[in-house]
Amino acid sequence: MTPQLGRIGVWTHAGNLTPSFAAEIERLGYGAIWLGGSPDGDLTIVDEALAATDHLVLATGIVNIWKDDARTVATSHKRITAAYPDRFLLGIGVGHPEATSDYTRPYGALVDYLDVLDGEGVPEQERALAALGPKVLRLSAERSAGAHPYLVTPEHTREARDILGDGVLLAPEQKVVLETDPEKARAIGRPAVDNPYLGLTNYVSNLKRLGWSDADLARPGSDALIDALVGHGDARTAAARVQQHLDSGADHVPIQLLSAPGVSATEALPQFAALAEALLG
Repeated sequence: MTPQLGRIGVWTHAGNLTPSFAAEIERLGYGAIWLGGSPDGDLTIVDEALAATDHLVLATGIVNIWKDDARTVATSHKRITAAYPDRFLLGIGVGHPEATSDYTRPYGALVDYLDVLDGEGVPEQERALAALGPKVLRLSAERSAGAHPYLVTPEHTREARDILGDGVLLAPEQKVVLETDPEKARAIGRPAVDNPYLGLTNYVSNLKRLGWSDADLARPGSDALIDALVGHGDARTAAARVQQHLDSGADHVPIQLLSAPGVSATEALPQFAALAEALLG
């Protein structure tokens, strides 16, 4: 059975996760925390967060297949799900070619990785794939619970749902900034888009598929592009952007809250609370 993520989750870098942060996110009503930044394959950080919570789901967004071998990750999955049934979703992906010299035949390598996970007993419904383009979106429907697209718009979500069909998990990440001044909001959001994503081939190619021009994608990104990728305003305005993904076919949306430099995830908890009130009531 696929872990029950709820409608809204939180996406955060694995380095930001602490047991107390996880407990507070659960208390606020979020259904899941997605761990970005290619967490290590031993995934002990997941055990610690699950031990501090009662029903929150932990998902990886994502384990990079070039960084950790499938058998190591399968062993971690087995350990976690034995202790915390139905509370862990293994998200895996190929990352991007600029990150590793081993990046060859990415689609074939992903299929091979899934084959090993099958052999090691990791159920399809307990894993998801980072997916942007049609080919990997289709693979995510065929070989996993579904897709976790990153750095996408509601338009992409609509296209992804058409490709995936009904009954397949679609969980796009959405960046938000709680700032009503557009210039200040862009000053916070733009660096998170520009570095590194506007320098990475797979993300730039996906945005071009969605119709964005070379001028929009030239670093550090046009205002229109940043506004499309980073919802900003007060909590209700930001929540409306998240709702657009749900209306476009998403089952679950993990929010990546961007704050001013130097603000820790714990210090941002009042903003998470405001978003939870706007989104979850």
